[in-house]
Amino acid sequence: MSKWLISMMAAGFLMVSVLGLPMDASAEMDGVNDVELSAEQKDEMAKLQQKALEQKVEIINKYVEYGVFTEEKGKKIISFMEKHHEKLAEDGFIPKWDKKKRHNCHDHDE
Repeated sequence: MSKWLISMMAAGFLMVSVLGLPMDASAEMDGVNDVELSAEQKDEMAKLQQKALEQKVEIINKYVEYGVFTEEKGKKIISFMEKHHEKLAEDGFIPKWDKKKRHNCHDHDE
């Protein structure tokens, strides 16, 4: 084997062992959606998610102001983020990581 291949294998092994990540991270993520937050936890997550959404909207608006995005593109991005926030709220602020089990909840006009 070449030194490069051995180095890459060693780096991968170290990453997995140091970070404690399984080789198949999806296997560990299956249990994530089985959790239910209390009303107090949902309220706290709702507040944090709302703050995050407001900051993201502010960032997109600045990009529009600076000419990075068109106004139309900015509105489209903000609409996407708002739909995502609504879906997250519907799901009790539990993120859905398994894309195979969940249909895309966003309409893309691309």
